[in-house]
Amino acid sequence: MTTHRARRTARTAALASVTATLALGLTACGGSGGSRAAGGDHAAGGAQSRTASDANAKGGAEQAKTGGATKEVRSESASSGTNRINKGTKAAVRQCRGDEMLVTAVHRFAGEQGDHLLVTASNTSATPCWVTSYPAVKLGDDVDGPTLPHSKKDAPGGDKHITLRAGDKVYSAVNLFDYGSKNHTARSFAMALRGADGHEGPFYSVDAKGQKPQFSWNEADVLNWNTKKPYDF
Repeated sequence: MTTHRARRTARTAALASVTATLALGLTACGGSGGSRAAGGDHAAGGAQSRTASDANAKGGAEQAKTGGATKEVRSESASSGTNRINKGTKAAVRQCRGDEMLVTAVHRFAGEQGDHLLVTASNTSATPCWVTSYPAVKLGDDVDGPTLPHSKKDAPGGDKHITLRAGDKVYSAVNLFDYGSKNHTARSFAMALRGADGHEGPFYSVDAKGQKPQFSWNEADVLNWNTKKPYDF
């Protein structure tokens, strides 16, 4: 009995020793593999850090050699040049002057509903200029009389600047309301451009044209300047 127990004890101890050895081996393999992976990540990270640092160092050296500050100066110069161009363009566009504009008027639909004077203004100068609002118009020979009001047919506004390059045209219209009494009759009118503040410039005489250049009115009003002809039907 004693011998059998001794053998069983020895076999159990041997199996325990083998199991412990296997466990230690697995632990060592896992620990070693994890260490290698972590070490590899650290190594890769260190290599990347060194590469980035080296690249930055090389980039700094190249900027120093090629003059990185020169690039910044060029950028500033380009920006300044753009600003100069923009300022120059804005400065070139000024308000149109009456003596630079060719203004014509055509009496349209005489004696019919929609009777009006189509006013066309062309920029005859070589430089761009702008007009705004609606033309100041005094019908007939009474140049000391009041200017015509703005038409209620227009939407509110008219304060935008319309830029005219050389040869460009803008249009307006003087709406004529006769009512059959023909209180006033004329063949010409005086017109002036308005400034951004609404003030009137010098007046110039404009002769009406058309099949019936003479026009009559009891009341009249004026439309804003527009790049398209009003009542073009």
